[in-house]
Amino acid sequence: MILLTGGSGFIGSNLLSELNKAGINDAIIVDNINSIEKSANLNGLNYSFSINKYNFWSWIVREQPKISLIIHLGACTDTTELNKQYLQENNIEYSKRLFKIATIENIPFIYASSAATYGSGINSFSDLHSKLNQLEPLSEYGRSKHDFDKWLLTQKEKPSYWIGLKFFNVYGPNEKHKKNMASAVFKFIDQARQDSIIKIFKGSHGYNNGEQERDFIFVDDVIKVIMWFSFNKGKNGIYNVGTGTTTTFNRIAKCITKEKKDVRFYT
Repeated sequence: MILLTGGSGFIGSNLLSELNKAGINDAIIVDNINSIEKSANLNGLNYSFSINKYNFWSWIVREQPKISLIIHLGACTDTTELNKQYLQENNIEYSKRLFKIATIENIPFIYASSAATYGSGINSFSDLHSKLNQLEPLSEYGRSKHDFDKWLLTQKEKPSYWIGLKFFNVYGPNEKHKKNMASAVFKFIDQARQDSIIKIFKGSHGYNNGEQERDFIFVDDVIKVIMWFSFNKGKNGIYNVGTGTTTTFNRIAKCITKEKKDVRFYT
């Protein structure tokens, strides 16, 4: 039985769909389903049941389920969140408690870190553990993810199999519930559908309008990585999950306008 936190979210619901295709229909979903859009992400998918993340701790003590794998995707992913206490509780302490369960029970543990841990990238995007302490996240969200990565690596006791995955700019279906935190790709497509206009980001930090670059990766490719690590024994560690190639916002907008001829974009 797989324990999947964040299972009704963007990446989580896409992963659940792929698990279903692989014949796995008994996952336990742990999440805070707080919107119609997020609830809709689970429509048509198979799982044992879902439990609110705040009720999870009492439930697991009471039920003591036989869990074969923990995939921990649940977190506050709002990169503009400034409440350090909220991020500490949701992104660090919650993850620590899950990791300790995985360690005690020796359950394989796969979790979502973030490319936000790299900050500006001035210290490169290497996933070597030896360079982890050189990273300087720019947001409190990135710092919370980075702090958990650092904490995990200092633990003497760990489950025999554990994997951290630093997702870059993931885009794809089931993002609607994320609202302002949805990917630029999702926002551009939505703008094109709604208004036939794509509003490009203004230039900053030496970049011209829309020439800022990001490593955009389609959610299906992210799911393939998670599935591989879930059912193959990779080397324990924290890995980057991106394409390795950056793309400008202007190029993304131009790709969309090729598909929808009546769309124009401006800054």
